[in-house]
This record gives sequence, structure tokens and C-alpha cells, in this order.
Amino acid sequence: MAVIATGFFDGVHIGHRLVIETLVSEARKRGEESLVLTFWPHPRIVLQDDAMELRLLNTAAEKLSLLKGLGIDRVEQMEFTKEFSMMNTEQYLREIVKEKYGGTAILLGYDNRIGHDSLNPVQTAEIAASLGLDVIRADKVSAVGIAVSSTKIRTALKNGDVETASEYLCYDYSLSGIVVHGKKLGRTIGFPTANLELDEPLKLIPAIGVYLSRVQVGGRSFYGMTNVGPTIETHIFDFDEEIYGETIHVSFVKRIRDEIGFPTLEDLKAQLHKDEDYCKKLLSLHK
Repeated sequence: MAVIATGFFDGVHIGHRLVIETLVSEARKRGEESLVLTFWPHPRIVLQDDAMELRLLNTAAEKLSLLKGLGIDRVEQMEFTKEFSMMNTEQYLREIVKEKYGGTAILLGYDNRIGHDSLNPVQTAEIAASLGLDVIRADKVSAVGIAVSSTKIRTALKNGDVETASEYLCYDYSLSGIVVHGKKLGRTIGFPTANLELDEPLKLIPAIGVYLSRVQVGGRSFYGMTNVGPTIETHIFDFDEEIYGETIHVSFVKRIRDEIGFPTLEDLKAQLHKDEDYCKKLLSLHK
């Protein structure tokens, strides 16, 4: 027997966390399992619904890791296919939630829509009740006092507002991938960079500009500054190791300026020194 929440949960943001907290709490009260049913890939990719414009906040692995870290008893990630997309709300609740996963209750967020008929939560609740499922509703207002959505977080990131995105996500937004060879221009002026090749091409990339960032490589954590432009390049502070081919994890802390074109390498070098000094000053203020 299980209390179940279902959805894509992109970002596993503060609004999702409110749903998960309610799920875990209610399951414990009932002495049942808390279970999250989620999907991969994103429905828009399968249905070709504006798929070229889609950008995600999490990779599949990131999402599962975040969900499992919230105290849920069990997370099931189902493959989203065209056949699966044809299930209506009643079929999904009966065949998946109740029969396949033993659900006794369904938890609905304020904008949960289940099935190709895309019924609203009130209509979904009526169908769930008719199937003998208890219905639990989660508040739409999060701990920050507003209804946080994945769309609002994407908008913040596209504007370079990584601090708002971090507040809504409850963690710093990040990109992961392999360090690849670049033009090595930074090395010639004393600012070597790690060029990132994303492991998930559909991950949303923050707005063009320069950011204070946190970098994880080889189980160690450093600070640095990341330039987002045609490529994603990170200069890691106080670090001088060859890491080509290694996986790094770059978290965005604060946007510090726009990307600028410089007439000479000396002008670029001078600006990078200013950027590094500014970043290190910010870090010293937060110690």
C-alpha cells in the first residue's frame, strides 16, 4: 500500500518539495509507503510538442538523486512513450496508481494534470475518489511565499538571475560534463580554463555572461569563474592540473557581468584580474 505523488518534477524545486514533504508526512501517518512516480524523457520530446525549444533543469540522474534525498521511501521512473501518452486520467489512476503500484491515496499539487485529457486537479480528484483512492491536496504557496514553477526558474536562468533560481531550487543551479580541449587562449595570459562539454544537451544554459561558480572535480570542491558564451569555460581558482577528459560539475553562484569583447589580450587579462579579485572579495564576505 502506498501514498503516491506523480509528475515530471523538473528541478525538484521548492514547490515540489512542499508536495514531497506532504507525501512523506501523510504516508507515515497512514503507516504506508511514500512513492513518487515520475517519467523520462520529457513528454514534449516524445510528442514533438515544441520539442526544439525545450530545455531542462535536471538530467534524469540529477532528478532521481534529488528526489531520493528527500526522504521518500521509493521513486519509480517510468518510460514516457507515445502509447503511454494515450492513457487518460481514469486509466492512469486505475491501471498505474492503483493496480500496478498499490496506491491507496493520490497526492495532487495545485497544477497537477494527469493523462492526455489534461483534467484539472478538481476533476482528477473526483475521478480518484470514484476509484476508491483517497485524495490529498498540497498547497500552491511555497516557503518563499509564492507559487514556484519550473517555468519561473527557467525564466530566471535565461535572464542570468542565478540567485533567484537557487532560492527557488534550494540549491545552486549546475551543469555537468567532460572537460574538452579548447583554443587554450586563457592559458597564454595566465587564466587557463576548463571547457565543458555537456553530458545532457537539453540542459538549460544560463544567460551569456561571467559568473562566480563552484566547481567539483575528482571529489574535490573549488571556486572559480565561468564564462557562458559560445562555449562554457571555467577558470578554477588556485588550481593548476590537467583534467582533460574528466567530469566536472559547475554550480552557478552569482552573475558578475556581461560578456565583453576586448581589443587586445592585455585588456582581456586586466579584466580577468578584476573579475577574479571581485569574486574572491565576494567569497571572503560570505565566510
